Amino acid sequence: MLNAQEISDVYQDIAAEVEHAIIGKPGLIKNIIAAILAGGHILLEDYPGLGKTILSKSIAKATGLRFSRIQFTPDLLPADITGSYVYNRIENKFEFRMGPIFSNIILADEINRASPKTQSALLEAMQERQVTVDGRTKELTEPFVVIATQNPIEYEGTFPLPEAQLDRFLVKLGVGYPDLVQEVEILERRRKRQQDMVDIINITDVEKIIQMRQVVENVYVEKDIDKYIVEIVHSTRDNRKVLVGASPRGSLSLMKISRAYAALEGREFVIPDDVKRFIKPTLAHRIILVPELWMHPNAEMEILDQIINSITVPIFNN
Repeated sequence: MLNAQEISDVYQDIAAEVEHAIIGKPGLIKNIIAAILAGGHILLEDYPGLGKTILSKSIAKATGLRFSRIQFTPDLLPADITGSYVYNRIENKFEFRMGPIFSNIILADEINRASPKTQSALLEAMQERQVTVDGRTKELTEPFVVIATQNPIEYEGTFPLPEAQLDRFLVKLGVGYPDLVQEVEILERRRKRQQDMVDIINITDVEKIIQMRQVVENVYVEKDIDKYIVEIVHSTRDNRKVLVGASPRGSLSLMKISRAYAALEGREFVIPDDVKRFIKPTLAHRIILVPELWMHPNAEMEILDQIINSITVPIFNN
């Protein structure tokens, strides 16, 4: 059985390998690995060309998880995701041909370009870890993680994700632009390797990731930390600027990813800073603001900042 320090060591090796492809984003890589170990799904929302796809592929390769990419388009059908039954003329029977969703990490690229009918094909998979095709239920492989991307500036021909689907993402993260020095290094590395692809080696495998998840499940959370999490989530429901606050799933998400992050830090217990790190990534996409703030940029972040400052942080003695 692994311990938290061993998980931290494995994470360091994974991060070092992924950073061969992604420069200057150690915090983002750590947040994504934490979400994977917490058993959650990730929504990456940022501008085109910032490396969302190569980031997802590199993490899948380094962790040894099977990867599938689905390009979401308006004409994509649910069967294109889940698979379907096809008639086998030789054996005179219908057989199931699995779709790309039967992998460990699914990159749902530009998820908001697909119709609501197609988007709904992911709802059962993301929550129940199964799909139903022609009335028959098929279990998905574990671990199962959806990394979805969407462009925040392009709205024509898109279908905004319904709140029920947004709520199924453990965290919503951004990539961000590299600074000048980092972008120069991107050019230098591309010139030296003489190809677009970056060779990433496997650091772990499926069995090791499952073992790491089991360790995360045993990370200790004090009752005062539980209370701190719940007070933050409850404050989103009582805020006059928030029309609909975060649900109990928000509390659970914040607890789960805080435990995973603590394990990556080599600790077997959660501290308040672990929680504070993920308040915005786990709650910003779960709250609906009053209509007059819909066009106000970063309103969710400002409200969460006010909530964070208004809640007393528990004193932690280790």
